[in-house]
Amino acid sequence: MNDTTICAVGNVATQPMYRDLATGPSARFRLAVTSRYFDREKSVWTDGHTNFFTVWANRQLATNVAASLSVGDPVVVQGRLKVRTEVREGQPNWSSADIDAVAIGHDLARGTSAFRRANKQETATSPPRPEPNWETPGGDSAGDSDADSVTRADSADQHRAEPLVVT
Repeated sequence: MNDTTICAVGNVATQPMYRDLATGPSARFRLAVTSRYFDREKSVWTDGHTNFFTVWANRQLATNVAASLSVGDPVVVQGRLKVRTEVREGQPNWSSADIDAVAIGHDLARGTSAFRRANKQETATSPPRPEPNWETPGGDSAGDSDADSVTRADSADQHRAEPLVVT
């Protein structure tokens, strides 16, 4: 996988937009990331250039983003960076930096947050899962035939040790 993964720390710049699409829930918002540096001449911290990213969240992450984030919240976003450039006739070139988010959370270095688990809803499209067969035949080798396994299982039942009684 040759994706560029990044971790961006910044503030939510626009209200998250939630949409329920045919492929599942999707949400997006703009993230403002401002660099800060120490100005030695003035002996103060100074804001540098601000970069804006469009953050895309899908499925359960999108639902949780819509319920948890609002404008101004300090967040940490981890995901795949995608930079797009578009040439338009008669207009200057247009570029966009998007983050396809894998994880989003509040920045606890700048405040507190209360975590609540989301209710997982079973989807109607997922097929029912069969119960696993936890009982295994007495044989250890994978190439045993069913008849050999049954014979060994029957003989194992006959040779079970009696429980010891301590008085």
